Amino acid sequence: MITAHTKLAGLIGNPVGHTLSPSMHNAGFKHLGIDCRYLAFDVKPEMLGDAIRGIRALNFIGANITIPYKEKVIQLLDDMHGEIHEEARFIGAVNTIVNDGGRLIGHNTDGRGFMKSLEESRVTIRNKRVFVAGAGGAAKAITYYIAKEAAELRIFDIDTVKLDTLVRDLKKINPEVHAESSANAVTNSDILINATPLGLHLGDPIPIDKTLLKKGIIVCDVIYKDTPLLIEAKKLGCKTVNGLGMLFWQGVIAFELWTQTIAPDEVMFNALMTSYNRL
Repeated sequence: MITAHTKLAGLIGNPVGHTLSPSMHNAGFKHLGIDCRYLAFDVKPEMLGDAIRGIRALNFIGANITIPYKEKVIQLLDDMHGEIHEEARFIGAVNTIVNDGGRLIGHNTDGRGFMKSLEESRVTIRNKRVFVAGAGGAAKAITYYIAKEAAELRIFDIDTVKLDTLVRDLKKINPEVHAESSANAVTNSDILINATPLGLHLGDPIPIDKTLLKKGIIVCDVIYKDTPLLIEAKKLGCKTVNGLGMLFWQGVIAFELWTQTIAPDEVMFNALMTSYNRL
């Protein structure tokens, strides 16, 4: 029951109509008896600053940030004298904001969520040759962790400025991080990861030439459904991992940051899968 004491959390992005996050967070709040509700907010670009200020003004416990605002929100938090967690600052993207008594603290839980999902799928990055398509917010979050374990990391993006900046930063972690001018480098990799939005919408092209796929390569996607890329990989008999596990685990970490409690992960996962199976 919603009362005058009910707190709010939510997702800020554009678009957000596809999100499954409300189901798992609201299931977690209900299970723990926390008087809070999680909603999705489709925010136009020119209203982003107002939306972030609203987290404090309306006393939200916090919010998730999704495409296309994970990078843009950093500057807003700085302007508001907020705080950016060291990990999020290095990554250059925030996907979770915690309202700590009026201080808005930016975190990034995507990378940790992605690595946890690989662990559950029995995929190891350690000493592997990894190719990542994309150099945006999602790529920054996951490559921050991949660079710490991979033998070699190659990244491709059509935005060469964004790509070169990411590679320069990641070389501080691992000198074997390289920018690629085309997707052809995937042929020498053990693991391929799509960190672009391609595949989110019906009719999107595959981010690499499907003829470059080969049997034995592990193919992962940050999008939480079987994208055209994953479907093609499965046809070749490749092991595939979609982004559902990443979505789940980044949400669990965010939930714990907001509530300072241990998340009921089984309850939250069951709620997430119920929504997922309705897609």
